[in-house]
Amino acid sequence: MSESRWVRDIRVYCPVAPATLAAMIAGQAAAVEDDPTAAALLAILRTPPLGDFGRYREVVEVALGYEGFRPGEGAVPTLGAVGQPSWSPTVILTAIYDAEADVSALTDTLLAAHPWDVPVIALSEPYQLLVRR
Repeated sequence: MSESRWVRDIRVYCPVAPATLAAMIAGQAAAVEDDPTAAALLAILRTPPLGDFGRYREVVEVALGYEGFRPGEGAVPTLGAVGQPSWSPTVILTAIYDAEADVSALTDTLLAAHPWDVPVIALSEPYQLLVRR
């Protein structure tokens, strides 16, 4: 039988070095731990109440990819130049947490630590997560 609990998730789109993404694609998942930007954001995402799965703690999902963008006037891009298309090696770090938890201090910390001019950090609406009894 299954039960459920109400949770939310936080997704942080995190730039990584090209070598980090290449290593991860090659199967070296722990390379994300050695990337300075990812390591800093992971440390925050591993702070309770984020990533709490009862018997498991510090649970963070990682998706690999690229983010495409064109900085407009007034932008201060970390990568690329104003008006020019660019692609950033990016990982998406996702942590789930109890829907009632107050994570405002952690979100402020994430925003301060993120290197992008306009960080991409998304908070979900509450949803049900199935759990075993």
